[in-house]
Amino acid sequence: MSGKKRVYYLYDDEVGDYLYSPTHPMKPHRIRMAHNLILAYDLFPHMHVLKPRRATATDMTRFHTDEYIQFLQMISPQNTKTLSGVMEKFNVGEDSPVFAGLFEFCSISAGGSINGAEILNDGKADIAINWAGGLHHAKKSEASGFCYVADCVLGLLKLLERYQRVMYIDIDIHHGDGVEEAFYTTDRCLTVSFHKYGEYFPGTGAVTDIGIGRGKHYAINVPLHDGITDIAFDVLFKDVIGTAIEWYRPQAILLQCGADSLRGDRLGAFNLTIRGHGECVRYVKSFGIPLLVTGGGGYTVRNVARCWAYETAVLLDQEIDDDLPYNDYLGYYGPDYHLHLQPSNMENQNSPEYVQSITRQIFDSIKAAPPTPCTGLTGDDPCALLQDSDTTDSDYDVSDDDDRSDEETEGSSTN
Repeated sequence: MSGKKRVYYLYDDEVGDYLYSPTHPMKPHRIRMAHNLILAYDLFPHMHVLKPRRATATDMTRFHTDEYIQFLQMISPQNTKTLSGVMEKFNVGEDSPVFAGLFEFCSISAGGSINGAEILNDGKADIAINWAGGLHHAKKSEASGFCYVADCVLGLLKLLERYQRVMYIDIDIHHGDGVEEAFYTTDRCLTVSFHKYGEYFPGTGAVTDIGIGRGKHYAINVPLHDGITDIAFDVLFKDVIGTAIEWYRPQAILLQCGADSLRGDRLGAFNLTIRGHGECVRYVKSFGIPLLVTGGGGYTVRNVARCWAYETAVLLDQEIDDDLPYNDYLGYYGPDYHLHLQPSNMENQNSPEYVQSITRQIFDSIKAAPPTPCTGLTGDDPCALLQDSDTTDSDYDVSDDDDRSDEETEGSSTN
């Protein structure tokens, strides 16, 4: 181990065995590909490698309803016909399908984020990595956008057992709606999401969505248009995150690194390179705050593996070569066999005026917030934050909700 940041890397080799369906864009195999590339770059000696404890149903019901988790335990490809009505109730179907080992897959993903948070809570590490996590659309009692169990929410709840203020940062191209919704009425978790907005799944995440009740001002949304570049994203990300961290002073951070914001993603529309995406990781790491890093979306699997291998190196302060080393999946990376991607020539539809307008609204919301976020005691049960919020007529204005923005529209479902 080096004398730098203490890093734990959580990986369960069985995660790559699961298959949503042969034609489904979500491929858990991408996590195994990333792992193999991390191994090929000889990054293992620089971190603690740990097979995480799998999450139990009891772990999951710290956020999810008992009925929903019981359904996930029970459902299988063999009984979908008899349980079709229940599947519809829990939004399990075409986008979030039933597949063999569904509950076990969720246990691996959620277990990694919970275990990573426990390691940070215990002071064993400065950084914990769970590339199998980041499934940010799952709701309390339903699946959504390829996500079934809200590992990020469970990880944040675990962090809240130790820390008074935690922060969630999401650079997936899709709005982190499940995580935002879970913490929308509390000031103990600041959520920040950078995402494509408009006629695009999940259709939420307007800049005017800032939280309600005690959570007012503690949700930050950065809605973007197609084609944003490394340079534009870097300036915007550092402006927003730097200001938010200075104001909120989080004691721990969960960074969701969805790789569908890379250029060339099968379901994406941004123009970020792996270096640009990784610069966000580097910047968040630079604050020296306990950090839980997860995966997320990403549907061009060779680029997902490249991205998360590179970002593992960033978290370890290791330089790795652009020429890919020999690995079990080298054929996926042809014909160039390089780590890094060049930007495409797609137009950046985010004008300077638009970006300035977004940042101005975000900073105005921060300025209107209390100078020091109100918090409960660390001994409080963080799960209580996700029940009925402690709001009163004096601190809740129905106009603030505004139906979570009249402009929100539904698009096709993706992570």
